Amino acid sequence: MAYIGKGDFMKVILGCVLILSSAAAVWGAQATKMQFALNWKAEPEFGGFYAAKLSGYFQKRNLDVEITEGGAGTPVVQMVANSKVRFGIAAADEVVISQARGTDVVALFAVYQINPQGIMVHPERGFKSIADVFKSPGTLAIQSGSPHALFLQSQFPGYRVTFVPYAGGIATFLTDPNFSQQCFVTSEPLIARRKGKPAQSFLIADAGFKPYGTVVIARRQYVEKNQNQTRDLIDAVREGWIEYLRAPEPANNAMAKLNPAMDAVSMKDAAEVQKPFILGAGTPAKELGKMTMERWSTLIDQLYDLKLIKTKPAAEKLFQRF
Repeated sequence: MAYIGKGDFMKVILGCVLILSSAAAVWGAQATKMQFALNWKAEPEFGGFYAAKLSGYFQKRNLDVEITEGGAGTPVVQMVANSKVRFGIAAADEVVISQARGTDVVALFAVYQINPQGIMVHPERGFKSIADVFKSPGTLAIQSGSPHALFLQSQFPGYRVTFVPYAGGIATFLTDPNFSQQCFVTSEPLIARRKGKPAQSFLIADAGFKPYGTVVIARRQYVEKNQNQTRDLIDAVREGWIEYLRAPEPANNAMAKLNPAMDAVSMKDAAEVQKPFILGAGTPAKELGKMTMERWSTLIDQLYDLKLIKTKPAAEKLFQRF
């Protein structure tokens, strides 16, 4: 057996290190970089995306995904439509309106099969439904001109409630017993209770407006040219959501560092409360995120009746199945 001196041995080791470094550099160069834009802060409604990143589901598909937080008014649909980002998050009604205005934005995956958007009220007022909120005096903070606001106004004409702009947060709700507001039933009511204020909520979906929520979107042009990469991304997202539904703690911890306004207990509670909105009882995990033509067709008709769109886009053009 040939003798390897100390100097030669170090050369061999150095050579191995260089080879491994070169291989890693090649892998890194081949990884597809893409930005994934959220429309709000890091909260459990995005937990599956963070779980996909933390668990390496993007990485194993050679995707280098940067998740960026949003905030009030973040124009994610426009960012995607103008190719500022490859993928983003929007509501289904935004997709319909965007296409009706001439863009090629399409939906790829819907986190919320039941939209958790709702109206939060004080239990002591004795309301039994959203109809009672609209028929009673008081104040309702809601996003003026939004599809859900216009739909509710159309469903409950002759309302007595006074509308004010929704400014976010729950500060006024905590101090005004006659104040109601729009909310995510998986978020604001939990925060209110944590602050010692009882809260009751009603789903807007129960009134008949049921757009998919937290929808992954992209440009159709990009998707058609990059079918494999898009499929890989959606497969990773689906794995991430399966992981998050099973064990949300790692992603919650990561999101809490990004969004200290939401404490760990609220993160945990929201992750639990939102489960039936994402995956119904008995629904196989492989169906996570999938959408139907019927739901899109109904939404198109509703937005047209509300005069939010002048032309009806074809339902089959609004989404792609992966």
